[in-house]
Amino acid sequence: MKQRITSVDRNSPAAKAGIREGCTLDSIDGIEVRDVIDYEHLTVKEKLEIEIGMPDGKAKLITVKKELYEPLGLNFESSLMSPVRQCANHCIFCFIDQMPHGNRKTLYFKDDDWRLSLIMGNYVTLTNVSEKEFERIIERRISPLYISVHATDGEIRKSMMRSKNAEDILERLTRLHAEGLSFHCQIVLCPDINDGEVLRKTLDDLYALRPECASVAVVPVGLTCHREGLTKITPMTKAKAEEAISLIERFRASHGIKGFVYASDEMYLEAERELPSYEACGDFEQIENGVGLYRKFEHDFLEALSELPKQGEMIELDSVSGVSIQPLMQKLFDKLLPYNVRIKTHPVFNDFFGRSITVSGLVTARDILSQYGGKLTGRALLLPHTMLREHDTVFLDGMRMEELEEKLNLPVRSMAADDGYDFINDLSELLEELK
Repeated sequence: MKQRITSVDRNSPAAKAGIREGCTLDSIDGIEVRDVIDYEHLTVKEKLEIEIGMPDGKAKLITVKKELYEPLGLNFESSLMSPVRQCANHCIFCFIDQMPHGNRKTLYFKDDDWRLSLIMGNYVTLTNVSEKEFERIIERRISPLYISVHATDGEIRKSMMRSKNAEDILERLTRLHAEGLSFHCQIVLCPDINDGEVLRKTLDDLYALRPECASVAVVPVGLTCHREGLTKITPMTKAKAEEAISLIERFRASHGIKGFVYASDEMYLEAERELPSYEACGDFEQIENGVGLYRKFEHDFLEALSELPKQGEMIELDSVSGVSIQPLMQKLFDKLLPYNVRIKTHPVFNDFFGRSITVSGLVTARDILSQYGGKLTGRALLLPHTMLREHDTVFLDGMRMEELEEKLNLPVRSMAADDGYDFINDLSELLEELK
């Protein structure tokens, strides 16, 4: 595959070798470059023989010398150097299938690309990975991967994901284990389908693959009010969440371990149980699944708090959050009172997806506006950045933060939601603005 070069880093080995924008990268050491995985693997060495396609259509072989592991300095049309691979499954619990119609198209795109698993920590199923491609994963020593397992029982996994390619997951995980390639696992727990004894067997199978199987997160299935025509799934209840947490605790006790498998914060909140301590969250390797997210934020928030300047007079602010975490956030924000900062945290009931959805990251602007428009008394409204599209100011319902600000007639600020240090820093900057 010929890769079009869109730019060349200044003073890079590629630039010094005379490679220019508009050329194509045709091969490295005679090997085709299919994507960024091949590119990174093949450009490690100190001496490279690079075949370049010139703008006039002629090919040119260029020798590049550089330091070991030094970046070559080429940039391409996409970061993956190939299209993102879409999901080929039809999971009964897929959240995208439960989205209301009429939103921006990007919300309905289902990716399932193992390369993004390596680069960004995205969870993938491996069902769209051919045997040849799986061999490439092994050959390129791809590690760690983040894998959605759900069940190691092939028939149950196949029925949950509605894919004929889903049943060989344990075989593939065992091969990764044998090759010494590490991976983290995710289990979306659907009551009466992959809980109970199915969950216990899944944990037993994964535990046998340690240390390559580095961690497992168990998260509750999310069910919206937009499930017309979809498979019936029993909602997660307090009793079911308690049952899953107890099973995990018994599993740990039977193996004499404190980590490896973790229930998400959301599971504990559903069970109305106290969240595990900061120390019980391991190395926070499953934080993207909401394991230890609050405890880490709380820990960093309290450590950074002494850096917050005390205000000359009490500053009143409002904030919004999902329903489940609101009591904990209010308790934490009350630690700001000695600094003359009062943040009142308002729970937002999710009418967009349905009130069974209680997490902050799925709160929409319209729900904030309908429930709190004209009722906020603080000098600004704070909201967690997870309510917005990454590197953007748009909510899931399409409204922008600037529009919400105009409709509320109140400054609205996006605040760090995953780092307590950054939150205190953001808060310090806002307080300075409000003076």
